[in-house]
Amino acid sequence: MITLRHAQERGHANHGWLDSWHSFSFADYFDPVHMGWGPLRVINDDTVAPGEGFPTHGHRDMEIISYVLDGALEHRDSLGTGSVIRPGEVQRMSAGRGILHSEYNPSRTEPAHFLQIWIEPAVRGLAPGYEQVALPARTGRLALVASPQGGAGAVRVHQDVRVYAGRFAAGQGETLNLLPGRLAYVHVARGRLTLNGLVLGPGDGARIGAEPELELAALEDGAEVLVFDLPPAD
Repeated sequence: MITLRHAQERGHANHGWLDSWHSFSFADYFDPVHMGWGPLRVINDDTVAPGEGFPTHGHRDMEIISYVLDGALEHRDSLGTGSVIRPGEVQRMSAGRGILHSEYNPSRTEPAHFLQIWIEPAVRGLAPGYEQVALPARTGRLALVASPQGGAGAVRVHQDVRVYAGRFAAGQGETLNLLPGRLAYVHVARGRLTLNGLVLGPGDGARIGAEPELELAALEDGAEVLVFDLPPAD
C-alpha cells in the first residue's frame, strides 16, 4: 500500500518571515486524515527569511529533528546549547520533561530552508537532550541519519525509528528492504524520483504499509529524499 500526497495538497502557512508547508496537521492547519503516520507526527518544510526565526518557546515529550537544505539555522536552548546547523549536518532535540529553545536564520541576506521533523518518543518524561552530528556521505545511496542507537553520522532518537537520507544523480537509486509489518514514509526534499514505479516531485510524500521493499530511482540530478522506517501501527 502506497498512498501519495502531492506537495500542493499539504497545509500551508505564510507568516512573511516564515513560509511553511505541513505534511501533517500542525498549528492552525488541521486535517483528520493527515495526523501523522505511526510515531512520525510532523514534517514541516520551512523557509525562514534572513535575520528572522522562531523566538524562545517550549516543547515536551517529542523528538525534534532539523535537517537543513539551504542556508543555516542558529539554535539556542535552556540546556545551554548554542550551535549553528548547516547542510551536511543533522540536529536532534529531545524535549522530554520540557525544554525551551529558539531557532534563527543568522544570515542577513540568504533564506534558511530546512525540514522540521517531530517523532513521538516511546517513553514520556525523559530528560531533555541535544545532539548535532555531521552526516555521512549521502551521494548515490541512502545513509542512516537517525536511529535508536545513533552512532557515526546518525543522531539518536528515543523511538524504534530509522531515518535515511540520500542524494542521487539521474539514473541512480537504491532499494530499502522493510521487515514484515513495518510502516514507512518517503518525503522528497527536492528533485524528481520514482518510488516503486510511482513518480514523486519536490515536496511530495508517500505513506507506505505492507510493502516488503522500497525501490527509489532518481529522474534528475540532485534528487534528495528522506525515508522513515517506522514501527507497526498499534
